[in-house]
Amino acid sequence: MTDLVHLIPGECAEIVLDNPPMNVVSRDLTRQLRAALHTVARDSDVRAVIVHGAGGRAFCAGSDIAEFRDLHNRVAEDKLLLERLVYRQLAQLPVPTIAAIEGHALGGGLELALCCDFRIATRRSKLGMPELKLGVTPGSGGTQRLPRVIGLARAKEMILLGEPVNAAEALAIGLVTRVVDDGQAVDAARSMAATLASRGPVAMRVAKKLLDLSLETPLEDGLAHELDGSETVFATDDALEGAAAFLAKRPARFTGR
Repeated sequence: MTDLVHLIPGECAEIVLDNPPMNVVSRDLTRQLRAALHTVARDSDVRAVIVHGAGGRAFCAGSDIAEFRDLHNRVAEDKLLLERLVYRQLAQLPVPTIAAIEGHALGGGLELALCCDFRIATRRSKLGMPELKLGVTPGSGGTQRLPRVIGLARAKEMILLGEPVNAAEALAIGLVTRVVDDGQAVDAARSMAATLASRGPVAMRVAKKLLDLSLETPLEDGLAHELDGSETVFATDDALEGAAAFLAKRPARFTGR
């Protein structure tokens, strides 16, 4: 089997989609992405994850349209159930995740990027969900995650009209976190990942979990979860190290304990 996903291990792990020329989401790529995410999730030394596409032309241009005929009348069992599982794996990683969008993120590619905590695009990037132009609908989280990021009205505009947005507009509506010069998305993601990795790892995991819960939790319940999270964090050695480093005016050396 051709290697369509490469995992670069490390404190700031990288997952590279490599299905040239546009890194489309095939069933084989999805299975390999699942394996890579399992490996990352089991590695307690990982503090941040970057997802990017090989080749520089696209982060991911969506589903492999050549598979559509085989999926007629069986798209859920042969494609979407697995994608839903794998995309949820990415969304639920306890460490912060960054999509480095060099080039385009379209359809299933944008759905994948939406599972990341941060999205860094380049000036030439186009982001969109053109599925309705093909007579189908987004099926791997697009109709659910996109409105949560940019609001319902903007999401309807992007999905129902099927027209992509450029990087400047994506930044203005909150679809991407940053826009950088062409060819710099991965480097910018590595810089951000290094910053994230320098924070207290226990506090980082707790904060990400609380933020994700905030979208679906009543305020009072969320505040209770926040209190529990603070108790967890303040019981760590890292909390003492953070205070000591601040008072000594030196960089903190967090251990995750």
